[in-house]
Amino acid sequence: MARFRLYPTGEQVRQMLLHCAHARYVWNLAVEQHAHWKPGRGSAPGFAEQCRQLTEARRANEWLAAGNADVQQQALRDFGTAKSARFTSGFGEPTWRKKFMHEGFRVIGTDRVPEYHADGSVKLNAKTGRQVMGRSVVVRKLNRRWAQVKVPGCGWVRFRLSADGKGAKLPDAKTFRVTFRNGQWHAAFAVVPQPTPAPGTGEIIGIDRGVTITAALSDGRKLNCPQLTTRERAQIRKHQRRAARAPKGSEAKAAGYAKVAKLKAREANRRKDWCEKTSTLLAKSYDLIRFEKLNIRNMTRSAKGSVERPGRNVAQKAGLNRGILAQGWGLLRQRTGHKAPGRVEDIPAPYTSLRCSACGWIDKNSRKSQAEFVCSSCGFTCNADTNAASNVAAGQGGIPRPRRTAGAGGVTTATSRSSTREPQPTWVGIPLF
Repeated sequence: MARFRLYPTGEQVRQMLLHCAHARYVWNLAVEQHAHWKPGRGSAPGFAEQCRQLTEARRANEWLAAGNADVQQQALRDFGTAKSARFTSGFGEPTWRKKFMHEGFRVIGTDRVPEYHADGSVKLNAKTGRQVMGRSVVVRKLNRRWAQVKVPGCGWVRFRLSADGKGAKLPDAKTFRVTFRNGQWHAAFAVVPQPTPAPGTGEIIGIDRGVTITAALSDGRKLNCPQLTTRERAQIRKHQRRAARAPKGSEAKAAGYAKVAKLKAREANRRKDWCEKTSTLLAKSYDLIRFEKLNIRNMTRSAKGSVERPGRNVAQKAGLNRGILAQGWGLLRQRTGHKAPGRVEDIPAPYTSLRCSACGWIDKNSRKSQAEFVCSSCGFTCNADTNAASNVAAGQGGIPRPRRTAGAGGVTTATSRSSTREPQPTWVGIPLF
């Protein structure tokens, strides 16, 4: 998906906000319709029936009729897609959309272009035998850095091309989505990007993700996701205090929280930009990319508990959750998988931080600190994150400690007992009496 920053005029902003309101209103009507359904009743209306009802509603409601019919129908189409994918998308049933939180709408292309098969042959209609004409978004390039797209009711809206050294290519899509968040408008074109070709060197890289070091590579490099500066964090605290002390419902409170949201959006943009650049670097440089398998949702679950059984160290756990989410672990893994399909593997995380990448010995005492790893068996010394990344690159995560030779000694991680034990009589069938 290609995403660009929109720069609409004042009149275009007012019209696009009206489109957002209409799309949100139609979506919420569809949610309310399906909420009344119960077992035993007839099936809830589908997309075709909802479009017919939308036409009747536009005749009866002047405010709804003032909007664009295609924008409102696409909101129903989005609802139908979300409803069909409620069991597979991970988001569950479609829920209510709120003002100032879910501001956006989808636009379907108005230009007609001929469609072709993957082999280049003409795509024909089975009934009429004529060539199939598909929709395309109307986009026009102004110069090396700027282009414009046609939005219903708004005319041509300018957007900035995310150009590289040779200039950016115009997106070729059938639909695009306009979103408004934290004072910024964006257009996301539904384009399936081409996968990044593998370099063909056969090189394998392992990546260990952490909070202190975002991504430690098995070749020794350490990559860190950019965060807010100390001054920006101080500004966030200042605006939060001012907004908290302002009267309820006042303009000062809204302005304070808007400034906080703008700074946090800046942090999110930096994180997304870093993930995009890092994932491209990994896809271009290595044939096989291995990540440690982490369940980020469970790792960032709240620890506050309930009233009857409150959690412990809730503030510390909340700080850890913020630190994990600020690193962009999931986005980095997702975007790398998109750009290098079939070349990304997930290695089980257990024992990757405790295993010696030189001899394979596992001992919790080998991990001296966050950054220091000294093997208690062979004495191998390395950065702890680099050592874990090397284990991930070798695919050795989740494998239990190998058996040592008799007399070698050593301490297991789970029981902290000596590994050199005499054979037990009951194990070999020798009676105890």
